[in-house]
Amino acid sequence: MTKRRYNFNPGPAALPFEVLEEAQEQFVDYQGTGISLLEMSHRSRTVEDLNQETQQLLLKLLGLPSGYVVLFMGGGASTQFALLPLNFLNTNQTANYALTGSFSEKAYKEAAYVGLTHVAASSKDQQWRSIPELSAAKLVPDSAYIHITMNNTIEGSRYNQIPEVGSTPLVADLTSEILSRKLDLEKFSMMYAGAQKNLGPAGVTVAIIREEWLEKASKKIPEIMRYETFAKNKSLFNTPPVHAIYMMNLVLKWAVNKGGVDQLEQLNRIKSGLIYDVIDHSGGFYNGIIEVNNRSHMNITWRMANEGIERQFIEESEANGFEGLAGHRSVGGLRASAYNAVPFEACQALADFMIDFARRNG
Repeated sequence: MTKRRYNFNPGPAALPFEVLEEAQEQFVDYQGTGISLLEMSHRSRTVEDLNQETQQLLLKLLGLPSGYVVLFMGGGASTQFALLPLNFLNTNQTANYALTGSFSEKAYKEAAYVGLTHVAASSKDQQWRSIPELSAAKLVPDSAYIHITMNNTIEGSRYNQIPEVGSTPLVADLTSEILSRKLDLEKFSMMYAGAQKNLGPAGVTVAIIREEWLEKASKKIPEIMRYETFAKNKSLFNTPPVHAIYMMNLVLKWAVNKGGVDQLEQLNRIKSGLIYDVIDHSGGFYNGIIEVNNRSHMNITWRMANEGIERQFIEESEANGFEGLAGHRSVGGLRASAYNAVPFEACQALADFMIDFARRNG
Protein backbone atom coordinates (compact mmCIF):
# COMPACT_ATOMS: atom_id res chain seq x y z
CA MET A 1 0.00 0.00 0.00
CA THR A 2 1.18 3.53 -0.79
CA LYS A 3 2.40 5.40 2.28
CA ARG A 4 -0.46 7.50 3.63
CA ARG A 5 -0.03 11.26 3.65
CA TYR A 6 -0.21 13.44 6.74
CA ASN A 7 -3.73 14.80 6.25
CA PHE A 8 -4.35 18.32 7.65
CA ASN A 9 -7.26 19.10 5.34
CA PRO A 10 -9.92 21.35 6.94
CA GLY A 11 -12.88 19.28 5.77
CA PRO A 12 -13.48 16.82 4.28
CA ALA A 13 -10.83 15.89 6.79
CA ALA A 14 -8.84 12.95 8.10
CA LEU A 15 -10.74 9.82 9.11
CA PRO A 16 -9.32 7.22 11.51
CA PHE A 17 -7.42 4.61 9.51
CA GLU A 18 -9.10 1.82 11.51
CA VAL A 19 -12.49 3.16 10.47
CA LEU A 20 -11.52 3.22 6.79
CA GLU A 21 -10.31 -0.38 7.00
CA GLU A 22 -13.49 -1.60 8.70
CA ALA A 23 -15.69 0.23 6.21
CA GLN A 24 -13.70 -1.30 3.36
CA GLU A 25 -14.33 -4.79 4.71
CA GLN A 26 -18.10 -4.14 4.88
CA PHE A 27 -18.42 -2.18 1.66
CA VAL A 28 -19.62 -4.88 -0.73
CA ASP A 29 -21.38 -7.18 1.73
CA TYR A 30 -22.67 -5.36 4.82
CA GLN A 31 -22.65 -7.68 7.86
CA GLY A 32 -23.33 -10.77 5.77
CA THR A 33 -26.59 -9.45 4.31
CA GLY A 34 -25.45 -10.08 0.75
CA ILE A 35 -25.90 -6.44 -0.20
CA SER A 36 -23.99 -3.19 0.22
CA LEU A 37 -25.28 -0.59 2.65
CA LEU A 38 -25.17 1.85 -0.26
CA GLU A 39 -27.91 -0.20 -1.94
CA MET A 40 -30.02 -1.02 1.10
CA SER A 41 -33.48 0.43 1.71
CA HIS A 42 -33.60 3.11 4.38
CA ARG A 43 -36.86 1.48 5.50
CA SER A 44 -35.10 -1.77 6.33
CA ARG A 45 -34.70 -2.85 9.94
CA THR A 46 -30.92 -2.86 9.48
CA VAL A 47 -30.81 0.83 8.56
CA GLU A 48 -33.37 1.81 11.19
CA ASP A 49 -31.26 0.12 13.89
CA LEU A 50 -28.07 1.76 12.59
CA ASN A 51 -29.77 5.15 12.58
CA GLN A 52 -31.01 4.80 16.16
CA GLU A 53 -27.74 3.39 17.51
CA THR A 54 -25.76 6.25 15.99
CA GLN A 55 -28.04 8.87 17.56
CA GLN A 56 -27.68 7.30 20.99
CA LEU A 57 -23.91 6.94 20.64
CA LEU A 58 -23.58 10.64 19.86
CA LEU A 59 -25.71 11.75 22.80
CA LYS A 60 -23.72 9.53 25.15
CA LEU A 61 -20.35 10.81 23.93
CA LEU A 62 -21.52 14.41 24.26
CA GLY A 63 -22.78 13.80 27.78
CA LEU A 64 -26.29 14.97 26.99
CA PRO A 65 -29.17 13.67 29.10
CA SER A 66 -32.64 12.81 27.92
CA GLY A 67 -34.52 15.80 26.62
CA TYR A 68 -32.53 16.27 23.41
CA VAL A 69 -33.31 14.89 19.96
CA VAL A 70 -30.66 14.10 17.33
CA LEU A 71 -31.48 14.77 13.69
CA PHE A 72 -29.49 13.55 10.68
CA MET A 73 -29.95 15.96 7.79
CA GLY A 74 -28.44 16.85 4.43
CA GLY A 75 -27.20 20.14 3.06
CA GLY A 76 -24.24 20.73 5.33
CA ALA A 77 -24.02 23.27 8.14
CA SER A 78 -24.66 26.02 5.59
CA THR A 79 -28.24 24.80 5.20
CA GLN A 80 -28.65 25.09 8.96
CA PHE A 81 -27.82 28.78 8.64
CA ALA A 82 -31.19 29.17 6.88
CA LEU A 83 -33.23 26.43 8.59
CA LEU A 84 -32.54 27.83 12.07
CA PRO A 85 -34.25 31.21 11.47
CA LEU A 86 -36.97 29.63 9.33
CA ASN A 87 -37.91 27.43 12.27
CA PHE A 88 -37.33 29.73 15.23
CA LEU A 89 -37.32 33.40 14.13
CA ASN A 90 -40.84 34.71 14.57
CA THR A 91 -41.99 37.91 12.86
CA ASN A 92 -42.29 39.77 16.19
CA GLN A 93 -38.84 38.79 17.49
CA THR A 94 -35.18 39.44 16.71
CA ALA A 95 -32.35 36.93 16.30
CA ASN A 96 -28.98 37.84 17.85
CA TYR A 97 -25.71 36.86 16.18
CA ALA A 98 -22.12 37.01 17.40
CA LEU A 99 -19.79 37.52 14.45
CA THR A 100 -16.41 35.88 14.98
CA GLY A 101 -15.45 34.71 11.48
CA SER A 102 -16.57 34.06 7.94
CA PHE A 103 -19.05 31.28 8.71
CA SER A 104 -20.77 33.14 11.55
CA GLU A 105 -21.19 36.08 9.19
CA LYS A 106 -22.74 33.79 6.58
CA ALA A 107 -25.18 32.47 9.20
CA TYR A 108 -26.12 36.05 10.10
CA LYS A 109 -26.72 36.99 6.45
CA GLU A 110 -29.03 34.01 5.93
CA ALA A 111 -31.08 34.96 8.99
CA ALA A 112 -31.42 38.53 7.70
CA TYR A 113 -33.39 37.18 4.72
CA VAL A 114 -35.91 35.64 7.12
CA GLY A 115 -36.49 38.32 9.78
CA LEU A 116 -35.07 40.87 12.16
CA THR A 117 -31.44 40.38 13.22
CA HIS A 118 -29.02 42.05 15.62
CA VAL A 119 -25.22 41.87 15.80
CA ALA A 120 -24.62 41.31 19.51
CA ALA A 121 -20.82 41.19 19.20
CA SER A 122 -18.27 41.30 16.38
CA SER A 123 -14.53 41.11 15.86
CA LYS A 124 -14.65 41.84 12.13
CA ASP A 125 -12.89 45.20 12.54
CA GLN A 126 -10.00 43.28 14.15
CA GLN A 127 -9.84 40.97 11.11
CA TRP A 128 -11.33 38.19 13.27
CA ARG A 129 -8.15 37.94 15.37
CA SER A 130 -10.01 37.53 18.67
CA ILE A 131 -13.33 36.47 20.17
CA PRO A 132 -15.42 39.48 21.25
CA GLU A 133 -17.04 39.66 24.65
CA LEU A 134 -20.64 38.47 24.64
CA SER A 135 -23.14 38.84 27.47
CA ALA A 136 -26.90 38.88 28.05
CA ALA A 137 -26.77 42.69 28.28
CA LYS A 138 -25.79 42.89 24.60
CA LEU A 139 -28.85 40.97 23.39
CA VAL A 140 -32.15 42.37 22.20
CA PRO A 141 -34.73 41.80 24.99
CA ASP A 142 -37.18 38.94 24.45
CA SER A 143 -35.28 37.81 21.36
CA ALA A 144 -35.69 34.54 19.48
CA TYR A 145 -32.18 33.21 20.14
CA ILE A 146 -28.47 34.04 20.14
CA HIS A 147 -26.28 32.21 17.61
CA ILE A 148 -22.55 31.65 18.04
CA THR A 149 -19.87 29.72 16.15
CA MET A 150 -17.83 27.98 18.85
CA ASN A 151 -14.78 27.37 16.64
CA ASN A 152 -13.89 29.31 13.51
CA THR A 153 -12.50 26.92 10.91
CA ILE A 154 -11.04 29.50 8.55
CA GLU A 155 -9.58 31.93 11.06
CA GLY A 156 -8.45 29.49 13.77
CA SER A 157 -10.15 30.99 16.83
CA ARG A 158 -12.59 29.64 19.39
CA TYR A 159 -14.57 30.48 22.50
CA ASN A 160 -12.71 29.22 25.53
CA GLN A 161 -15.94 29.13 27.52
CA ILE A 162 -19.58 29.00 26.55
CA PRO A 163 -20.87 32.56 26.99
CA GLU A 164 -23.55 33.31 29.58
CA VAL A 165 -26.60 34.73 27.84
CA GLY A 166 -29.30 34.49 30.50
CA SER A 167 -32.63 33.00 29.49
CA THR A 168 -32.22 33.62 25.75
CA PRO A 169 -32.01 30.32 23.82
CA LEU A 170 -28.37 29.70 22.86
CA VAL A 171 -27.59 28.06 19.50
CA ALA A 172 -24.13 26.98 18.37
CA ASP A 173 -22.42 25.89 15.20
CA LEU A 174 -20.11 23.15 16.55
CA THR A 175 -18.95 21.91 13.15
CA SER A 176 -15.21 22.28 13.68
CA GLU A 177 -14.93 21.13 17.26
CA ILE A 178 -17.71 18.75 18.19
CA LEU A 179 -16.27 15.89 20.31
CA SER A 180 -12.90 17.66 20.58
CA ARG A 181 -13.25 18.94 24.16
CA LYS A 182 -15.53 18.69 27.17
CA LEU A 183 -18.24 21.35 27.18
CA ASP A 184 -21.43 21.80 29.19
CA LEU A 185 -23.68 21.36 26.19
CA GLU A 186 -26.84 21.56 28.28
CA LYS A 187 -26.42 25.32 28.03
CA PHE A 188 -27.49 25.10 24.40
CA SER A 189 -31.05 24.94 23.14
CA MET A 190 -29.67 23.74 19.83
CA MET A 191 -26.35 22.82 18.29
CA TYR A 192 -25.44 21.60 14.83
CA ALA A 193 -22.40 20.31 12.98
CA GLY A 194 -21.42 19.17 9.53
CA ALA A 195 -19.90 15.71 9.88
CA GLN A 196 -16.81 16.24 7.74
CA LYS A 197 -14.48 17.46 10.51
CA ASN A 198 -14.78 15.24 13.60
CA LEU A 199 -17.81 13.03 12.97
CA GLY A 200 -17.31 11.32 9.63
CA PRO A 201 -17.36 12.06 5.91
CA ALA A 202 -19.22 14.85 4.16
CA GLY A 203 -22.85 14.12 3.37
CA VAL A 204 -24.64 14.21 6.72
CA THR A 205 -25.21 17.05 9.14
CA VAL A 206 -26.20 16.64 12.78
CA ALA A 207 -28.71 18.90 14.52
CA ILE A 208 -29.29 18.38 18.24
CA ILE A 209 -32.26 20.23 19.70
CA ARG A 210 -33.75 20.48 23.18
CA GLU A 211 -37.17 18.88 22.91
CA GLU A 212 -39.00 21.63 24.78
CA TRP A 213 -37.54 24.26 22.43
CA LEU A 214 -38.40 22.17 19.40
CA GLU A 215 -42.07 22.50 20.36
CA LYS A 216 -41.79 26.23 19.56
CA ALA A 217 -40.60 25.66 15.99
CA SER A 218 -42.64 27.06 13.12
CA LYS A 219 -45.41 25.02 11.55
CA LYS A 220 -45.89 27.53 8.73
CA ILE A 221 -42.93 26.48 6.60
CA PRO A 222 -42.79 23.50 4.21
CA GLU A 223 -42.58 20.16 6.02
CA ILE A 224 -39.20 19.25 4.54
CA MET A 225 -37.73 22.37 6.20
CA ARG A 226 -39.18 21.69 9.66
CA TYR A 227 -37.00 20.23 12.38
CA GLU A 228 -40.22 18.79 13.80
CA THR A 229 -40.65 16.68 10.67
CA PHE A 230 -37.24 15.07 11.05
CA ALA A 231 -37.77 14.54 14.79
CA LYS A 232 -41.15 12.83 14.38
CA ASN A 233 -39.76 10.55 11.69
CA LYS A 234 -36.46 9.80 13.48
CA SER A 235 -34.54 11.35 10.56
CA LEU A 236 -36.18 8.92 8.13
CA PHE A 237 -38.80 11.25 6.62
CA ASN A 238 -36.97 11.04 3.30
CA THR A 239 -33.94 9.01 2.22
CA PRO A 240 -31.04 9.87 4.54
CA PRO A 241 -27.34 9.68 3.61
CA VAL A 242 -27.17 6.12 4.92
CA HIS A 243 -23.52 5.38 4.22
CA ALA A 244 -22.37 8.67 5.77
CA ILE A 245 -24.36 7.81 8.91
CA TYR A 246 -22.71 4.37 8.97
CA MET A 247 -19.29 6.00 8.75
CA MET A 248 -20.25 8.31 11.60
CA ASN A 249 -21.29 5.27 13.62
CA LEU A 250 -17.80 3.80 13.16
CA VAL A 251 -16.11 7.10 14.05
CA LEU A 252 -18.19 7.42 17.24
CA LYS A 253 -17.24 3.87 18.29
CA TRP A 254 -13.60 4.73 17.56
CA ALA A 255 -13.95 7.79 19.82
CA VAL A 256 -15.36 5.61 22.61
CA ASN A 257 -12.42 3.21 22.24
CA LYS A 258 -10.03 6.17 22.48
CA GLY A 259 -11.42 7.04 25.90
CA GLY A 260 -14.16 9.44 24.91
CA VAL A 261 -14.08 13.22 24.78
CA ASP A 262 -11.92 13.59 27.90
CA GLN A 263 -9.04 11.65 26.39
CA LEU A 264 -9.47 13.21 22.96
CA GLU A 265 -9.31 16.69 24.51
CA GLN A 266 -6.04 15.89 26.29
CA LEU A 267 -4.50 14.56 23.08
CA ASN A 268 -5.76 17.52 21.04
CA ARG A 269 -4.12 19.94 23.49
CA ILE A 270 -0.80 18.13 23.10
CA LYS A 271 -1.08 17.88 19.30
CA SER A 272 -1.84 21.56 18.77
CA GLY A 273 0.77 22.50 21.37
CA LEU A 274 3.50 20.90 19.26
CA ILE A 275 2.73 23.25 16.37
CA TYR A 276 2.00 26.38 18.41
CA ASP A 277 5.32 25.90 20.23
CA VAL A 278 7.17 26.00 16.91
CA ILE A 279 5.29 29.15 15.88
CA ASP A 280 5.94 30.91 19.19
CA HIS A 281 9.64 30.00 19.32
CA SER A 282 10.46 30.75 15.68
CA GLY A 283 11.67 34.29 16.33
CA GLY A 284 8.98 35.71 14.07
CA PHE A 285 9.62 33.36 11.13
CA TYR A 286 6.11 32.03 11.74
CA ASN A 287 3.47 34.44 13.03
CA GLY A 288 0.30 33.19 14.70
CA ILE A 289 -2.79 35.00 13.46
CA ILE A 290 -5.10 34.62 16.47
CA GLU A 291 -4.62 36.13 19.91
CA VAL A 292 -3.07 33.47 22.13
CA ASN A 293 -5.99 33.15 24.55
CA ASN A 294 -8.45 32.53 21.69
CA ARG A 295 -6.45 29.98 19.71
CA SER A 296 -8.23 26.91 18.38
CA HIS A 297 -6.87 23.42 19.03
CA MET A 298 -8.56 22.23 15.86
CA ASN A 299 -7.49 24.84 13.28
CA ILE A 300 -4.00 26.27 13.73
CA THR A 301 -3.31 29.31 11.53
CA TRP A 302 -0.19 31.33 10.85
CA ARG A 303 1.45 33.67 8.34
CA MET A 304 5.00 34.06 7.09
CA ALA A 305 7.02 37.03 5.83
CA ASN A 306 5.42 37.10 2.37
CA GLU A 307 3.29 35.06 -0.02
CA GLY A 308 6.36 33.81 -1.86
CA ILE A 309 7.81 32.02 1.15
CA GLU A 310 4.34 30.73 2.02
CA ARG A 311 4.00 29.17 -1.45
CA GLN A 312 7.44 27.61 -1.04
CA PHE A 313 6.41 26.18 2.33
CA ILE A 314 3.26 24.66 0.84
CA GLU A 315 5.10 23.18 -2.15
CA GLU A 316 7.83 21.65 0.03
CA SER A 317 5.30 20.35 2.55
CA GLU A 318 3.39 18.57 -0.20
CA ALA A 319 6.62 17.06 -1.53
CA ASN A 320 7.31 15.77 1.99
CA GLY A 321 3.98 13.98 2.39
CA PHE A 322 1.79 16.69 3.97
CA GLU A 323 -1.69 17.50 2.73
CA GLY A 324 -3.96 20.52 3.18
CA LEU A 325 -1.69 23.14 4.78
CA ALA A 326 -2.71 26.10 2.59
CA GLY A 327 -4.92 28.63 4.33
CA HIS A 328 -8.47 29.21 3.12
CA ARG A 329 -8.55 30.92 -0.26
CA SER A 330 -10.34 33.94 1.24
CA VAL A 331 -7.56 34.74 3.72
CA GLY A 332 -4.37 33.01 2.54
CA GLY A 333 -1.59 32.07 4.91
CA LEU A 334 -1.15 28.59 6.38
CA ARG A 335 -3.50 26.36 8.33
CA ALA A 336 -3.15 22.94 9.94
CA SER A 337 -6.46 21.34 10.87
CA ALA A 338 -5.60 18.84 13.59
CA TYR A 339 -8.98 17.19 14.14
CA ASN A 340 -9.55 14.17 16.37
CA ALA A 341 -8.53 11.66 13.69
CA VAL A 342 -5.23 13.40 12.90
CA PRO A 343 -2.67 11.28 14.78
CA PHE A 344 -0.03 12.63 17.14
CA GLU A 345 2.65 11.39 14.73
CA ALA A 346 1.36 13.70 11.99
CA CYS A 347 1.55 16.75 14.26
CA GLN A 348 5.03 15.79 15.43
CA ALA A 349 6.13 15.36 11.81
CA LEU A 350 4.72 18.77 10.92
CA ALA A 351 6.46 20.44 13.85
CA ASP A 352 9.77 18.85 12.80
CA PHE A 353 9.25 19.94 9.19
CA MET A 354 8.48 23.52 10.27
CA ILE A 355 11.64 23.68 12.39
CA ASP A 356 13.74 22.36 9.52
CA PHE A 357 12.13 24.72 6.99
CA ALA A 358 12.82 27.72 9.24
CA ARG A 359 16.43 26.61 9.72
CA ARG A 360 16.97 26.38 5.97
CA ASN A 361 15.13 29.58 5.04
CA GLY A 362 15.31 31.85 8.07
